[in-house]
Amino acid sequence: MGRTTATPTGLTQDAGWQIGVSRTLPHPVPVVWDLVSSPAGLALWLGPGATLTPERGAPYRTDTGVTGEVRSYHQGRKIRVTHGTTTLQIALAPSVDGSRTTLRFHQEHLANADARERQRAHWQGVLDRIATALDRSLSD
Repeated sequence: MGRTTATPTGLTQDAGWQIGVSRTLPHPVPVVWDLVSSPAGLALWLGPGATLTPERGAPYRTDTGVTGEVRSYHQGRKIRVTHGTTTLQIALAPSVDGSRTTLRFHQEHLANADARERQRAHWQGVLDRIATALDRSLSD
């Protein structure tokens, strides 16, 4: 009988180690998009000092020295960038009635399983900070 080896969770043939996290937020897509694409929102998920030009190939740099370039930018829906040696995507999807938004982060080309677990915790923390910022903006 032949042996089969199970592929570890998060390891793909094409993208190497990857992680995806998501959360449904009680805000419509335009509200979430306005935050995540603003300077304050970019600082929350991409890094302090990051500014993005919404065109393919446009470079960016964070205050901490992380560099990358825009791979795709779809207004109101999705941003895909390189982030150091990884590729990072943020995507928004509306609920059926449009009152909520599922916000997803996906990062691929991570170094190993440990990096994947660190990034899982990182993105969950980012989602917490974005949720808090959205709730705070509505109460102001």
